[in-house]
Amino acid sequence: MYDPLVHVYPNEKQPDPASYWMAISGPGPEDDGRVEGDVDADVVVIGGGYTGLSAALSLARDHGLKPVVLEARSSAWGCSGRNGSFARISGGRVAAATMVNTYGKDVARAYFGEMRQALGTVRQLIADGNIDCDVQPDGVYKVAAFAAHASGLEREAALYNEIFNYPARLVPAGELKGAHRGAEAFGALHFPDGFSMNPLKLARGVHMMARSHGALIHTHSPVTAWHTENGVHRLLTPSGSVRTRKVVVATNGYTSSKLHPRLSARVLPVYSQIIVTEPMTSEQIGASLPSGNCMFDTRSLLFYYRRLPDGRMLFGGRSAIAGSDAENPKHRRYLTNAMIRKFPALEGIAIDYWWGGWVAVSRNSLPFVYRVPGLPEVFWGGGYAGSGVSFSLHVGTKLALMAAGKPFDTQASFLTREPKRYPLPPFLRLGQRIAYRWLHAKDQRQASAK
Repeated sequence: MYDPLVHVYPNEKQPDPASYWMAISGPGPEDDGRVEGDVDADVVVIGGGYTGLSAALSLARDHGLKPVVLEARSSAWGCSGRNGSFARISGGRVAAATMVNTYGKDVARAYFGEMRQALGTVRQLIADGNIDCDVQPDGVYKVAAFAAHASGLEREAALYNEIFNYPARLVPAGELKGAHRGAEAFGALHFPDGFSMNPLKLARGVHMMARSHGALIHTHSPVTAWHTENGVHRLLTPSGSVRTRKVVVATNGYTSSKLHPRLSARVLPVYSQIIVTEPMTSEQIGASLPSGNCMFDTRSLLFYYRRLPDGRMLFGGRSAIAGSDAENPKHRRYLTNAMIRKFPALEGIAIDYWWGGWVAVSRNSLPFVYRVPGLPEVFWGGGYAGSGVSFSLHVGTKLALMAAGKPFDTQASFLTREPKRYPLPPFLRLGQRIAYRWLHAKDQRQASAK
């Protein structure tokens, strides 16, 4: 399996993910095939996921440029076509209180504004492109997995109301049963904005919009080498090369450590996995998720889940660390056991789909979108930490803005800073393994607390 810390690019022989989304979404859209020979481009976008497709669309439609997208496999082959399908007010993984305490109220408010705009970007793209991606009604629940977490959600609701002027509300455990039954539900924080959809259909819709405005999307064209001379970048692929003066990097969790030295060790690829069950019975639905809303819990290593339109349960979380171990059945069992623990009524239900993909985590667990120092006219965005369906599409528009020579003005100042490198890159996986053990132990202590 492709591992960004090990491989230069995904092997052509690695199969497509055996995902539920792939199974129900039909054939992919037309693209422009492999790069053949030597070509020139106004802007090259590396990566054909949400960020890259959004950037290509904006470059062509809003700025009159002719972008060329270089995608290693097929469009949305990475997490844009594999994710848990939640478009919400999110980006990165930093608690609201931590954001306020670390950066101050003004910066925190500015960032919350960016996240709200990001959700609006998704809605607008779906409307503009008439994208049929099975959009579900709004509503997001952050569920207290342990009794001790309920009071924290109450404080968080007050913060959203008072600092961000946003109507989040605490739902006590006794009032949660219309949306969430089973165990490990001691109340929830409800957000009225945020919805789920078919993420692969969403990406394919943006793909078609970008091509309709003149963007070229070359699939099976990984960047195998990157040379820069006199302000001109030459990006080599297995069957050709592209020359350009401007590059947008949009590879996020699939950013190879060997893509360019200036980019290496600035994100940690973290593997996230999902299971999807067979269709539930009406009794199982009533005893688990009567609501079809987006759900995630308060564990340190959180789980996210929802009921799909055809009555299946989608359930995801973190378990595997290295690509070499990602297909070990123990990770499927880990998710299945966690799901049954939350929803005992699903004991014995069949698992029809199991897949995973790489998300990107920066050292501060927040996204970035910036001009890369030391590389002429190179712009990079990513680091969504598994919460990027909406923010990645938003960042694509900002990368396009910057590549078109216009400033991205935001009071969320950390967004436009170069992310710090992780220390000791050869030992990143070891550090992650230690961190996972500590977080699991923390969750176990909280589960046993009275």
